[in-house]
Amino acid sequence: MGGTLYRGNEGMWSWVLHRITGVAIFFFLLVHVLDGALTLVSPDVYTRVIETYKNPIMGIGELGLVAAICYHAFNGLRIIIVDFVPGATRIQRGLFWGVIALCVLVMIPFAIVHLSNVFSH
Repeated sequence: MGGTLYRGNEGMWSWVLHRITGVAIFFFLLVHVLDGALTLVSPDVYTRVIETYKNPIMGIGELGLVAAICYHAFNGLRIIIVDFVPGATRIQRGLFWGVIALCVLVMIPFAIVHLSNVFSH
């Protein structure tokens, strides 16, 4: 009875973050489909809903969405490598930090361009 199954290492955090980002992406897609369906109800209603999205808070939310997609995609590739490359489980820790590094490298230029667009209006 001593200890816990999860020790807070990279494997646990990659698993947790993969699930969180997957759920976040799912809910974004659900909202995206629903607000797109508003065009069937009334193009005017659709236009008014889309206009409410054009504010800095939503711009920051978009940045979070892109970060979630970036992490989820790169971590998915890490999972494929771990599953199909013999011996890759021994380098899981390095692969996790590689995913984090790739996400940071992708997100920095995106964040600069995106946030400059969001706050320039």
